[in-house]
This record gives sequence, structure tokens and C-alpha cells, in this order.
Amino acid sequence: MLREFLEFLKQYGVIGLAIAVIIGGKLNALVGATVDGILMPIITFFIPGGGWRTAALDIGPFHFLLGPFLGAAIDFLIVAWMVFYFAKKILREGKVAKR
Repeated sequence: MLREFLEFLKQYGVIGLAIAVIIGGKLNALVGATVDGILMPIITFFIPGGGWRTAALDIGPFHFLLGPFLGAAIDFLIVAWMVFYFAKKILREGKVAKR
């Protein structure tokens, strides 16, 4: 039974997937720290008022939290760009090494 289980893990690449999830989680932490600690302070410097992450819009009984939405959107764009950039660099280096 144990041998069958180990064959299952090898056949379906479960070990590789587990490694990718662990590395992906750590990459997420690295990118998040870069965005929060380096990029967002620079962006906040150029936005007047500085408290834009707490901005809200009240229309009648509705209270829209625009700041958190805009902050999440900017974070997403920066993270997506960084992942794209690093993936492009890594994939390009892989092609160069195969020549």
C-alpha cells in the first residue's frame, strides 16, 4: 500500500506541486514585502494628502471605501507586473541555457 501511494505521488507530480506551492508562498511574501516596504512609500510620496488608503465616499446611506479598493488595485498591478517581469527573466534565461 505504501509503495502504491509513493508511485501515485511520483506519477502525478504531487511532490513537484507541493514544492511549487511552498516556493510560491514565499515568493508572495517577498513580493508583498517589496510592494509594502519599498514601492508603496514611493507611490504615497507622490500622491497628495498621503491618507488616500482611508478615503471613502458617502452617497446617501451608502458608504463606499474607495481607499482600500484603490490600494488593493495598485498592489495587484505592482505584484502582477513584478511576477511577469521575474517570470520573463527566468524563462528567457532557461532558453539561453538550452542553446
